[in-house]
Amino acid sequence: MSVLSAERFVSDLLSQADVRINGDRQGDIAVRDGRLYDRIIRDGSLGLGESYMDGWWDAEPLDAFFTKVLGANLDRKLKLTLRVIFRHAAHACLNFQSRARAFQIGAHHYDMGNDLYRAMLDRRLTYSCGYWKGARDLDEAQEAKLDMTCRKIGLSRGQTILDIGCGWGSFAKFAAERFGARVVGITVSRKQVALGTESCEGLPVEIRLQDYRDVTGQFDHVVSIGMFEHVGHKNYRTFMDVVHRCLKRDGLFLLHTIGGNESVKATDPWITKYIFPNSMLPSANQVAAAYEGLFVMEDWHNFAADYDRTLMAWSDNFDARWGALRDGYGDRFYRMWKYYLLSCAGAFRARKNQLWQLVLSKDGIRGGYVSTR
Repeated sequence: MSVLSAERFVSDLLSQADVRINGDRQGDIAVRDGRLYDRIIRDGSLGLGESYMDGWWDAEPLDAFFTKVLGANLDRKLKLTLRVIFRHAAHACLNFQSRARAFQIGAHHYDMGNDLYRAMLDRRLTYSCGYWKGARDLDEAQEAKLDMTCRKIGLSRGQTILDIGCGWGSFAKFAAERFGARVVGITVSRKQVALGTESCEGLPVEIRLQDYRDVTGQFDHVVSIGMFEHVGHKNYRTFMDVVHRCLKRDGLFLLHTIGGNESVKATDPWITKYIFPNSMLPSANQVAAAYEGLFVMEDWHNFAADYDRTLMAWSDNFDARWGALRDGYGDRFYRMWKYYLLSCAGAFRARKNQLWQLVLSKDGIRGGYVSTR
């Protein structure tokens, strides 16, 4: 395809989302390098993201651009390349989230640097969606989410909790301090173990470097907050089997996960390469099929709009503290990280991504479960 034809194709495509090339409205795209058009046609979303990292284009604000593009479903309208077809076939056939690969996401993403996450996140280092009902800032939104999670499972003093994907221990510490719980948290990140252990010192909390498939013992409750996105479609049932094995008969399991509107077997190639390797977003159908015959669904709460606000707060924090991070990460990292945060914010705003909290029981709550919001 000629340069002129490529530019016309991309321009026509973007016009379907009301995005203009070199326009002056919110969400319009400013092209810095004419090679962009061919790269988008050839490499799709991977080329779009990499060319942004290379400085070939900008959009102000970037989240508005993605809200328009994803809201118009332009991600479906780019032609499938052989590379994309092969990637989907590979993810359909192979287990990219096997035991042997379980710790890759920890090394690649969560071990990136505690200084980065201290700068970006709330004071508790909670790397998942906040709950903004009544909250004035990110700290309040994350504390509200942690408190709501504890109340949804009916947590009481002395009870034990397994926290699958515990991060830096924010939920474990909150549950121990506020509700008197005893918590075992597991993560695949060495840096999360080190900082989480330090943060929870003196509390009945144990943070382990462990794959979920290797957990033993039984607990009064199980929670998993922002980890199920790394489980993979070939392991959803295994994950639910592990939770069922570890949960006492009268306990509750709370699953907090980003979800997608369609069942897929792979995620966006740019996100896979640069941010979350071996990740994918489950659909409601995939989640329900995974727990069928094991659990009773007591509650399914969607507060996806709150993730847009959470991501924008993270982006603001990242910008405000970038001066202290620049020497350690570099300007290309800055563009990559902003692309990650703001493209995800746009996806939630366009309602392409969801945020679910499910409460599951083994045998059903006699008399019914009372939902907490």
